[in-house]
Amino acid sequence: MITTLRTDITVKDICDGFVYNQLEGKGLFGLSGKLTIQPEYQRNYIYADGKRDVAVIDSMLKDYPLGLIYFVKIAADKFEVLDGQQRITSFGRFVTNKFAVKVDGMEQYFESLAPELQAKILNTRLTIYECEGEEPEIKSWFKTINIAGVPLTNQELNNAIYSGPFVTLAKEEFSNSQNANIQKWSAYVSGSANRQEFLECALDWVSKGKIEDYMALHRKDTNINELRTYFTPVFTDVESEMRGLEWGRLYETYKNQPYSPQVVSDQIKNLYADPYVKNRKGIFEYILGGSTDTKLLEVRVFDEATKKSVYAKQKAEAEKKGISNCPLCAIGNNTNKNKIWTLAEMDADHVSAWSKGGATAIENCEMLCKTHNRAKGNK
Repeated sequence: MITTLRTDITVKDICDGFVYNQLEGKGLFGLSGKLTIQPEYQRNYIYADGKRDVAVIDSMLKDYPLGLIYFVKIAADKFEVLDGQQRITSFGRFVTNKFAVKVDGMEQYFESLAPELQAKILNTRLTIYECEGEEPEIKSWFKTINIAGVPLTNQELNNAIYSGPFVTLAKEEFSNSQNANIQKWSAYVSGSANRQEFLECALDWVSKGKIEDYMALHRKDTNINELRTYFTPVFTDVESEMRGLEWGRLYETYKNQPYSPQVVSDQIKNLYADPYVKNRKGIFEYILGGSTDTKLLEVRVFDEATKKSVYAKQKAEAEKKGISNCPLCAIGNNTNKNKIWTLAEMDADHVSAWSKGGATAIENCEMLCKTHNRAKGNK
């Protein structure tokens, strides 16, 4: 790869023709249309937080260096930003009056700055390395120079390595914070669209965890239909605690199982409202699995006071009748038919199974020996 050091380009030059897409958070073009500020392999703009974008402007006002910027020469007089797009987009946004900075204690937009301060910013010379080389060299260099600073996420790196029409379309769908679906998806996924976390999740689901293989295979695709369809949420009534579940795994496990959305919705609402459900994250898998595996819900067990009270009552009745205080042992024909078990040797069980509507209340509690309780399961 060939690199050429340039110090002849100023902020004013870059901002000539600067275009910023407010909806997608992208600094698109500059340098009179010769510079693509955010090519498809670049991450979204993440400096718009009132701190990092302001720090860029403060640096110029205080004559601090902005650091190295890298351009890729893609044709005669045509360039892409390889590294530095966050800084470039920041000063481009400031010069076009998208945010203000404090000067002498007062919030000031670029247009309200004193002429000499405007000139100071516009005349700031940038230190730029202009790079030429084959795509693999450029992508490798991009990965290397982004080790420092705000680290690229794995998905941001993958977007760079597998850039092409597929990534462009996928980012438009899943990395656009203004997409109306983001709020709906937020019930399923924790993360930031700008940092590619929604895209990464969608790719993880559709690829069964093999994101790079999938991106390499589909790199030149001109549609993202499979990705979009796979990620379309099936369920409603998803509460905030359901974020981050393995929805992709659940889809793969139960996708061929017929179900009624209304029935599922009603069951979900009932379980959300059940005070004995300790793990609400397991509700969907519990329902899809046939409502049998109560371990997924961590159903609240009987408290110690209830167990002691029921144990004492069963023991007294059993001793009076000369039978075992485990009701199932008492009706058997083995040596335990008359055995009186200690409290420590018994477990509390729902007479009417919780999954069939039985309450976790004293009137629905019985004590069974551990062997019979474990054998009974959810019957």
